[in-house]
Amino acid sequence: MTRFGELVQERRAALAELVSRETGKPLWDADGEIAALLGKAAVSMDALIQRAGATSRTMGTGNLETTHRPHGPMAVLGPFNFPLLLPGGHMIPALLAGNTVVFKPSDSTPACAAATVRLWQEAGVPSGVVNLVHGGVDVANALMDHPRTRGVLFTGGTAAGSAIRRRLADRPEVITALELGGNNPLVVWDVSDPLVAARLVARSAFISSGQRCLCTRRLVVSDDDRGRAVVDLVVDLADRLRTGDPLASPAPFNGSLINAGAASRVLDAQEELHRAGAEVLRPSRRPAEMSAAYLEPGVLDVTDVAARPDREVFGPLLSVVRVSTFDEALQESNNTRFGLAAGLISDHETLFEQFRHEVEAGLINFNTSTVAASGFAPFGGSGWSGNHRPSGFYAADYCAWPTATVRESIPRDDAVLHGVDDSMPT
Repeated sequence: MTRFGELVQERRAALAELVSRETGKPLWDADGEIAALLGKAAVSMDALIQRAGATSRTMGTGNLETTHRPHGPMAVLGPFNFPLLLPGGHMIPALLAGNTVVFKPSDSTPACAAATVRLWQEAGVPSGVVNLVHGGVDVANALMDHPRTRGVLFTGGTAAGSAIRRRLADRPEVITALELGGNNPLVVWDVSDPLVAARLVARSAFISSGQRCLCTRRLVVSDDDRGRAVVDLVVDLADRLRTGDPLASPAPFNGSLINAGAASRVLDAQEELHRAGAEVLRPSRRPAEMSAAYLEPGVLDVTDVAARPDREVFGPLLSVVRVSTFDEALQESNNTRFGLAAGLISDHETLFEQFRHEVEAGLINFNTSTVAASGFAPFGGSGWSGNHRPSGFYAADYCAWPTATVRESIPRDDAVLHGVDDSMPT
């Protein structure tokens, strides 16, 4: 594992360029993914010791021991948006726990997957321990159906996660860890510096062209001059964020989406909301003279949309909801079946204490972006955002299973047997 980290560091520039070319991320964004992958190995080793190590305690005249064992072959189904980091978030703890891995990456990022597996091989992982298969849904289904598969570790959309659960419903021996999407709210309430708040909102909503599961999808503001000032500044920033060639210099804020189809789905969602009554404050649109996979950020006011769809629009499209009170802001934050991330930007920490206790999400941030997360913490959500098996620091939990042992010396006296008929021969 240490050697793998060394190799990632040695190839950092080349890996970042590969991620940028294959996903459309700007080079600075891709390099951030490599930096996070570098930290993942060390954090996972600490997590394995703390969460899946061996413990012993005295119990009566003996000892109670807890140890952990690997499950066996684990299928890792990876996403396209972080093609090195997110599969690594499953593979690294799985390997540390002693499992073997069959990795099926997104069919949109096969080169990144191949580079990852080559690094494992070069680091000295024995042949057959890390395996790579390419393909689509049929290959994923074959992996899940294989009788030797003992774990399915998935990061991706909610629909695919639900399909995995259905497919494995009759196989309780297969551990499943599902990191799914989010319809994440960010509340801005009573701030003295609306520009700082607007910058945090823009970063939360539009980084990586909105193709992060932690991206803000809903901006909740007060229906007054302060709220409108924040929204106006977000619209202005969205208008000035540069979209362009991910390898260009100076670097743009955003490159492309993963493909033209993904961009079209964002535009379709925007049009659907517009027809339902949303006010388009800044339309998401394809820049002139660029391929169909490129999109500029869009901002829509959906306050007057009677039945807003509860979904994850995976792209640079932000919905604004205006409310009158902070209690209504809390209600709007929880107005979703997802539960991945939520955030509050405010001058008042007392509001955050209420927010943190009442909002249902796995990641709840204060005065920072919703995309701010750490490998030292659990990562995952509730509801449609996953199955309560958070990754991050807690990934060790689903990569090994505990065994309990009561250890005693052979007792000198006869073991106590209540209710024995003394007339019977011993």
